[in-house]
Amino acid sequence: MQASRPVFRDDHEMLRAQVQRFVAQEILPFYAQWEDMGVTPRELWRKAGANGLLNCAIPAPWGHDGDFGHAAVVLETIARANCLGIGFSIHSDMVAPYILHLGTREQKDRWLPRMTSGEWIGAIAMTEPDAGSDLKAIRTRARREHDHYVLSGVKTFITNGANADIVIVLASTAPELGARGLSLFVVERGMAGFTSGAPLRKIGQHAQDTSELFFNDVQLPLENRLGAENAAFEHATAELAQERLAIALRAAASLEGMIDATADYVKQRKAFGRRIVDFQNARFKLADAIAQTTMLRVFLDDCLARHMRLELDPVTAAIAKLNATELQGRILDDLLQMFGGYGYMAEYGIGRAWTDARALRILGGTSEIMRDIIGKRI
Repeated sequence: MQASRPVFRDDHEMLRAQVQRFVAQEILPFYAQWEDMGVTPRELWRKAGANGLLNCAIPAPWGHDGDFGHAAVVLETIARANCLGIGFSIHSDMVAPYILHLGTREQKDRWLPRMTSGEWIGAIAMTEPDAGSDLKAIRTRARREHDHYVLSGVKTFITNGANADIVIVLASTAPELGARGLSLFVVERGMAGFTSGAPLRKIGQHAQDTSELFFNDVQLPLENRLGAENAAFEHATAELAQERLAIALRAAASLEGMIDATADYVKQRKAFGRRIVDFQNARFKLADAIAQTTMLRVFLDDCLARHMRLELDPVTAAIAKLNATELQGRILDDLLQMFGGYGYMAEYGIGRAWTDARALRILGGTSEIMRDIIGKRI
Protein backbone atom coordinates (compact mmCIF):
# COMPACT_ATOMS: atom_id res chain seq x y z
CA MET A 1 0.00 0.00 0.00
CA GLN A 2 3.06 2.25 0.29
CA ALA A 3 2.84 4.98 -2.38
CA SER A 4 5.45 7.49 -3.47
CA ARG A 5 5.79 10.26 -0.90
CA PRO A 6 7.25 13.53 -2.22
CA VAL A 7 8.08 14.75 1.29
CA PHE A 8 11.07 12.40 1.30
CA ARG A 9 14.27 12.96 -0.68
CA ASP A 10 16.65 10.34 -2.09
CA ASP A 11 18.83 10.49 1.04
CA HIS A 12 15.77 9.75 3.16
CA GLU A 13 14.93 6.72 1.03
CA MET A 14 18.51 5.47 1.27
CA LEU A 15 18.21 5.60 5.04
CA ARG A 16 14.86 3.80 4.86
CA ALA A 17 16.48 0.86 3.09
CA GLN A 18 19.18 0.78 5.75
CA VAL A 19 16.64 0.85 8.58
CA GLN A 20 14.60 -1.90 6.93
CA ARG A 21 17.69 -4.13 6.85
CA PHE A 22 18.45 -3.31 10.47
CA VAL A 23 14.90 -4.16 11.56
CA ALA A 24 14.95 -7.44 9.60
CA GLN A 25 18.32 -8.52 10.99
CA GLU A 26 18.54 -7.03 14.47
CA ILE A 27 14.95 -6.63 15.73
CA LEU A 28 12.39 -9.00 14.21
CA PRO A 29 14.22 -12.29 14.97
CA PHE A 30 14.43 -11.38 18.66
CA TYR A 31 11.38 -9.25 19.28
CA ALA A 32 9.21 -11.97 20.82
CA GLN A 33 11.99 -12.79 23.27
CA TRP A 34 12.27 -9.14 24.29
CA GLU A 35 8.52 -9.02 24.81
CA ASP A 36 8.84 -11.93 27.25
CA MET A 37 11.74 -10.17 29.00
CA GLY A 38 9.85 -6.88 29.26
CA VAL A 39 12.88 -4.88 28.14
CA THR A 40 14.91 -4.16 25.02
CA PRO A 41 18.58 -5.12 25.53
CA ARG A 42 21.16 -2.34 25.70
CA GLU A 43 23.17 -4.04 22.95
CA LEU A 44 20.44 -3.15 20.45
CA TRP A 45 20.89 0.52 21.30
CA ARG A 46 24.62 0.35 20.66
CA LYS A 47 24.00 -1.39 17.34
CA ALA A 48 21.42 1.25 16.42
CA GLY A 49 23.92 3.97 17.27
CA ALA A 50 26.61 2.33 15.16
CA ASN A 51 24.18 2.16 12.23
CA GLY A 52 23.17 5.82 12.47
CA LEU A 53 19.61 5.23 13.68
CA LEU A 54 19.77 7.42 16.80
CA ASN A 55 19.62 11.24 16.88
CA CYS A 56 19.26 11.45 13.11
CA ALA A 57 17.91 15.00 13.26
CA ILE A 58 20.46 16.30 15.76
CA PRO A 59 23.11 18.50 14.09
CA ALA A 60 26.83 17.83 14.05
CA PRO A 61 28.98 17.52 16.08
CA TRP A 62 26.43 15.93 18.45
CA GLY A 63 24.28 13.91 16.04
CA HIS A 64 23.97 12.75 12.44
CA ASP A 65 23.19 16.21 11.00
CA GLY A 66 19.99 15.18 9.27
CA ASP A 67 16.51 16.68 9.46
CA PHE A 68 13.25 15.39 10.89
CA GLY A 69 12.61 13.54 7.63
CA HIS A 70 15.44 11.17 8.61
CA ALA A 71 13.97 10.78 12.09
CA ALA A 72 10.56 10.06 10.56
CA VAL A 73 12.05 7.32 8.36
CA VAL A 74 13.43 5.55 11.43
CA LEU A 75 10.32 5.74 13.58
CA GLU A 76 7.96 4.87 10.71
CA THR A 77 9.98 1.86 9.57
CA ILE A 78 10.06 0.40 13.07
CA ALA A 79 6.34 1.03 13.58
CA ARG A 80 5.44 -0.41 10.18
CA ALA A 81 7.25 -3.60 11.19
CA ASN A 82 4.87 -3.83 14.18
CA CYS A 83 7.59 -3.09 16.75
CA LEU A 84 6.04 -0.20 18.68
CA GLY A 85 7.84 -1.39 21.80
CA ILE A 86 11.20 -0.10 20.59
CA GLY A 87 11.85 3.17 22.43
CA PHE A 88 14.16 4.89 19.94
CA SER A 89 11.71 7.72 19.19
CA ILE A 90 11.44 8.85 22.83
CA HIS A 91 15.24 8.92 23.01
CA SER A 92 15.95 10.65 19.68
CA ASP A 93 12.85 12.73 18.97
CA MET A 94 11.88 13.87 22.46
CA VAL A 95 14.79 13.69 24.94
CA ALA A 96 17.63 14.77 22.64
CA PRO A 97 15.78 17.83 21.25
CA TYR A 98 15.26 19.18 24.77
CA ILE A 99 19.02 19.05 25.32
CA LEU A 100 19.73 20.51 21.87
CA HIS A 101 17.34 23.43 22.23
CA LEU A 102 17.81 24.22 25.93
CA GLY A 103 21.27 22.96 26.77
CA THR A 104 24.48 24.89 27.07
CA ARG A 105 27.42 23.94 24.86
CA GLU A 106 28.91 22.00 27.78
CA GLN A 107 25.65 20.11 28.34
CA LYS A 108 25.34 19.19 24.66
CA ASP A 109 28.96 18.03 24.52
CA ARG A 110 28.46 16.00 27.68
CA TRP A 111 25.24 14.17 26.87
CA LEU A 112 24.32 14.15 23.17
CA PRO A 113 27.29 12.22 21.67
CA ARG A 114 26.75 9.38 24.12
CA MET A 115 23.07 9.28 23.19
CA THR A 116 23.92 9.28 19.49
CA SER A 117 26.25 6.31 19.90
CA GLY A 118 23.71 4.37 21.96
CA GLU A 119 26.09 4.28 24.92
CA TRP A 120 23.52 6.23 26.93
CA ILE A 121 19.76 5.74 26.72
CA GLY A 122 17.46 8.70 27.31
CA ALA A 123 14.09 9.03 29.04
CA ILE A 124 11.81 11.89 29.99
CA ALA A 125 9.99 11.85 33.33
CA MET A 126 6.91 14.04 33.62
CA THR A 127 4.02 11.79 34.68
CA GLU A 128 3.50 11.01 38.36
CA PRO A 129 1.16 8.61 40.17
CA ASP A 130 -1.26 11.51 40.81
CA ALA A 131 -0.32 13.86 37.98
CA GLY A 132 -0.51 13.24 34.25
CA SER A 133 -1.73 16.01 31.98
CA ASP A 134 -2.42 18.29 34.95
CA LEU A 135 0.96 19.93 35.49
CA LYS A 136 -0.34 21.90 38.48
CA ALA A 137 -0.53 18.61 40.36
CA ILE A 138 3.21 17.84 40.03
CA ARG A 139 4.58 16.82 43.44
CA THR A 140 8.23 16.20 42.58
CA ARG A 141 10.22 19.00 44.18
CA ALA A 142 13.62 20.50 43.49
CA ARG A 143 14.80 22.95 46.11
CA ARG A 144 17.93 24.99 45.68
CA GLU A 145 20.59 24.76 48.37
CA HIS A 146 23.65 26.93 47.68
CA ASP A 147 25.52 25.27 44.77
CA HIS A 148 23.07 22.45 44.04
CA TYR A 149 19.43 21.37 43.89
CA VAL A 150 17.89 18.60 45.99
CA LEU A 151 15.39 16.57 43.96
CA SER A 152 12.72 14.39 45.56
CA GLY A 153 9.68 12.63 44.11
CA VAL A 154 8.32 9.71 42.12
CA LYS A 155 7.63 9.44 38.39
CA THR A 156 5.69 6.68 36.71
CA PHE A 157 4.95 5.22 33.25
CA ILE A 158 8.41 6.29 32.10
CA THR A 159 9.40 4.87 28.70
CA ASN A 160 13.00 3.56 28.69
CA GLY A 161 12.88 3.94 32.46
CA ALA A 162 14.69 0.73 33.42
CA ASN A 163 17.41 1.24 30.82
CA ALA A 164 17.78 4.99 31.21
CA ASP A 165 21.23 6.51 31.72
CA ILE A 166 19.97 10.07 31.42
CA VAL A 167 16.52 11.31 32.43
CA ILE A 168 14.98 14.73 31.93
CA VAL A 169 12.85 15.29 35.03
CA LEU A 170 10.04 17.80 35.44
CA ALA A 171 9.97 19.18 38.99
CA SER A 172 8.43 22.05 40.88
CA THR A 173 10.88 24.75 41.96
CA ALA A 174 8.19 27.25 42.97
CA PRO A 175 5.07 25.33 44.13
CA GLU A 176 3.15 28.54 44.77
CA LEU A 177 3.27 29.30 41.02
CA GLY A 178 1.64 26.01 39.99
CA ALA A 179 2.39 25.07 36.37
CA ARG A 180 4.42 28.28 36.00
CA GLY A 181 6.80 27.19 38.76
CA LEU A 182 8.22 24.09 37.07
CA SER A 183 11.79 23.44 35.96
CA LEU A 184 13.64 20.74 34.03
CA PHE A 185 16.60 18.79 35.36
CA VAL A 186 18.88 16.12 33.93
CA VAL A 187 19.50 13.16 36.24
CA GLU A 188 22.20 10.64 35.37
CA ARG A 189 22.45 6.96 36.21
CA GLY A 190 24.55 6.39 39.31
CA MET A 191 23.60 9.59 41.10
CA ALA A 192 22.98 8.89 44.79
CA GLY A 193 19.26 8.65 45.56
CA PHE A 194 18.17 7.91 41.98
CA THR A 195 16.72 4.43 41.40
CA SER A 196 14.40 2.82 38.88
CA GLY A 197 11.81 0.16 39.51
CA ALA A 198 11.41 -3.08 37.59
CA PRO A 199 9.66 -2.77 34.22
CA LEU A 200 5.93 -2.36 34.75
CA ARG A 201 3.57 -5.02 33.42
CA LYS A 202 1.46 -3.53 30.64
CA ILE A 203 -1.26 -4.77 28.31
CA GLY A 204 0.86 -3.89 25.27
CA GLN A 205 4.28 -2.74 24.07
CA HIS A 206 5.84 -5.43 26.26
CA ALA A 207 9.35 -5.05 24.80
CA GLN A 208 9.47 -1.46 25.98
CA ASP A 209 10.80 -1.02 29.51
CA THR A 210 8.29 1.27 31.19
CA SER A 211 9.17 1.91 34.82
CA GLU A 212 8.71 3.98 37.92
CA LEU A 213 11.59 6.27 38.83
CA PHE A 214 12.42 7.31 42.37
CA PHE A 215 14.33 10.41 43.45
CA ASN A 216 15.27 10.42 47.11
CA ASP A 217 17.07 13.69 47.88
CA VAL A 218 19.18 13.50 44.73
CA GLN A 219 21.80 16.24 44.82
CA LEU A 220 22.04 17.85 41.40
CA PRO A 221 24.73 20.35 40.44
CA LEU A 222 23.38 23.65 39.16
CA GLU A 223 24.68 22.74 35.71
CA ASN A 224 22.20 19.85 35.59
CA ARG A 225 19.26 22.23 35.31
CA LEU A 226 18.07 22.36 31.72
CA GLY A 227 16.85 25.75 30.57
CA ALA A 228 15.69 28.56 32.82
CA GLU A 229 14.31 28.07 36.30
CA ASN A 230 10.50 28.10 36.48
CA ALA A 231 10.27 28.03 32.66
CA ALA A 232 9.57 24.33 32.04
CA PHE A 233 5.95 24.97 31.00
CA GLU A 234 7.11 27.19 28.14
CA HIS A 235 9.98 24.83 27.30
CA ALA A 236 7.69 21.78 27.18
CA THR A 237 5.07 23.59 25.09
CA ALA A 238 7.72 24.37 22.47
CA GLU A 239 8.59 20.68 22.10
CA LEU A 240 5.07 19.25 22.03
CA ALA A 241 4.42 19.72 18.30
CA GLN A 242 7.30 17.39 17.36
CA GLU A 243 6.39 14.88 20.05
CA ARG A 244 2.78 14.66 18.87
CA LEU A 245 3.75 14.50 15.21
CA ALA A 246 6.11 11.61 16.01
CA ILE A 247 3.28 9.73 17.74
CA ALA A 248 0.95 10.37 14.78
CA LEU A 249 3.55 9.11 12.30
CA ARG A 250 4.10 5.95 14.35
CA ALA A 251 0.34 5.32 14.52
CA ALA A 252 -0.12 5.72 10.77
CA ALA A 253 2.86 3.55 9.85
CA SER A 254 1.75 0.81 12.21
CA LEU A 255 -1.72 0.91 10.70
CA GLU A 256 -0.41 0.76 7.13
CA GLY A 257 1.73 -2.25 7.97
CA MET A 258 -1.22 -4.11 9.45
CA ILE A 259 -3.48 -3.29 6.51
CA ASP A 260 -0.93 -4.97 4.25
CA ALA A 261 -0.63 -7.94 6.61
CA THR A 262 -4.41 -8.33 6.78
CA ALA A 263 -4.76 -8.12 2.99
CA ASP A 264 -2.25 -10.98 2.69
CA TYR A 265 -4.09 -13.02 5.33
CA VAL A 266 -7.59 -12.72 3.85
CA LYS A 267 -6.28 -13.82 0.43
CA GLN A 268 -5.05 -17.08 1.98
CA ARG A 269 -7.55 -17.88 4.76
CA LYS A 270 -10.76 -19.69 3.76
CA ALA A 271 -14.21 -19.93 5.34
CA PHE A 272 -17.20 -21.81 3.94
CA GLY A 273 -15.04 -22.91 1.03
CA ARG A 274 -14.17 -19.36 -0.05
CA ARG A 275 -11.27 -17.05 0.64
CA ILE A 276 -12.11 -14.35 3.19
CA VAL A 277 -11.29 -11.70 0.58
CA ASP A 278 -14.03 -13.11 -1.65
CA PHE A 279 -16.65 -11.94 0.86
CA GLN A 280 -17.85 -8.45 0.10
CA ASN A 281 -17.76 -7.40 3.76
CA ALA A 282 -14.03 -8.10 4.01
CA ARG A 283 -13.29 -6.21 0.80
CA PHE A 284 -15.39 -3.25 1.93
CA LYS A 285 -13.69 -3.15 5.34
CA LEU A 286 -10.27 -3.17 3.70
CA ALA A 287 -11.39 -0.58 1.15
CA ASP A 288 -12.53 1.74 3.93
CA ALA A 289 -9.27 1.17 5.79
CA ILE A 290 -7.18 1.99 2.72
CA ALA A 291 -9.27 5.05 1.80
CA GLN A 292 -9.19 6.55 5.29
CA THR A 293 -5.51 5.78 5.87
CA THR A 294 -4.57 7.27 2.50
CA MET A 295 -6.28 10.53 3.45
CA LEU A 296 -4.52 10.45 6.82
CA ARG A 297 -1.15 9.86 5.15
CA VAL A 298 -1.55 12.88 2.86
CA PHE A 299 -2.32 15.09 5.85
CA LEU A 300 0.54 13.71 7.96
CA ASP A 301 3.04 14.16 5.13
CA ASP A 302 1.92 17.77 4.86
CA CYS A 303 2.46 18.13 8.62
CA LEU A 304 5.88 16.54 8.25
CA ALA A 305 6.81 18.92 5.44
CA ARG A 306 5.67 21.87 7.55
CA HIS A 307 7.69 20.66 10.51
CA MET A 308 10.79 20.26 8.36
CA ARG A 309 10.30 23.94 7.43
CA LEU A 310 9.78 24.75 11.16
CA GLU A 311 6.19 25.81 10.44
CA LEU A 312 4.10 23.17 12.26
CA ASP A 313 1.93 24.80 14.92
CA PRO A 314 0.80 23.03 18.13
CA VAL A 315 -2.89 22.90 17.18
CA THR A 316 -2.22 21.22 13.83
CA ALA A 317 0.08 18.75 15.61
CA ALA A 318 -2.75 18.00 18.04
CA ILE A 319 -5.10 17.41 15.09
CA ALA A 320 -2.54 15.03 13.60
CA LYS A 321 -2.17 13.02 16.79
CA LEU A 322 -5.91 12.86 17.46
CA ASN A 323 -6.79 11.76 13.93
CA ALA A 324 -3.98 9.24 13.59
CA THR A 325 -4.36 7.49 16.91
CA GLU A 326 -8.15 7.38 16.90
CA LEU A 327 -8.25 6.08 13.33
CA GLN A 328 -5.57 3.53 14.15
CA GLY A 329 -7.67 2.16 17.01
CA ARG A 330 -10.88 1.92 15.00
CA ILE A 331 -9.36 0.30 11.94
CA LEU A 332 -7.16 -2.16 13.85
CA ASP A 333 -10.28 -3.40 15.61
CA ASP A 334 -11.90 -4.09 12.23
CA LEU A 335 -8.75 -5.78 10.93
CA LEU A 336 -8.47 -8.03 13.97
CA GLN A 337 -12.07 -9.14 13.41
CA MET A 338 -11.11 -10.49 9.97
CA PHE A 339 -8.67 -12.88 11.59
CA GLY A 340 -11.44 -14.44 13.66
CA GLY A 341 -10.19 -16.38 16.69
CA TYR A 342 -6.63 -16.23 15.41
CA GLY A 343 -6.67 -12.48 15.83
CA TYR A 344 -6.88 -12.96 19.58
CA MET A 345 -3.88 -15.27 19.69
CA ALA A 346 -0.60 -13.78 20.88
CA GLU A 347 1.47 -15.26 18.07
CA TYR A 348 -0.44 -13.28 15.42
CA GLY A 349 0.89 -9.79 14.79
CA ILE A 350 -2.54 -8.19 14.54
CA GLY A 351 -3.21 -8.87 18.22
CA ARG A 352 0.07 -7.24 19.22
CA ALA A 353 -0.62 -4.24 16.99
CA TRP A 354 -4.10 -3.87 18.50
CA THR A 355 -2.91 -3.86 22.11
CA ASP A 356 0.26 -1.84 21.41
CA ALA A 357 -1.74 0.89 19.68
CA ARG A 358 -3.93 1.62 22.68
CA ALA A 359 -1.19 3.56 24.49
CA LEU A 360 -0.84 6.07 21.66
CA ARG A 361 -4.21 7.60 22.51
CA ILE A 362 -2.88 8.33 26.01
CA LEU A 363 0.81 9.25 25.88
CA GLY A 364 1.91 12.67 24.66
CA GLY A 365 -1.44 14.05 25.78
CA THR A 366 -4.69 12.07 25.76
CA SER A 367 -7.24 12.32 22.98
CA GLU A 368 -9.37 14.39 25.34
CA ILE A 369 -6.51 16.88 25.82
CA MET A 370 -6.06 17.02 22.03
CA ARG A 371 -9.76 17.83 21.61
CA ASP A 372 -9.50 20.53 24.26
CA ILE A 373 -6.50 22.11 22.46
CA ILE A 374 -8.28 22.01 19.12
CA GLY A 375 -11.55 23.28 20.62
CA LYS A 376 -9.86 26.36 22.04
CA ARG A 377 -9.20 27.53 18.48
CA ILE A 378 -12.95 27.96 17.95
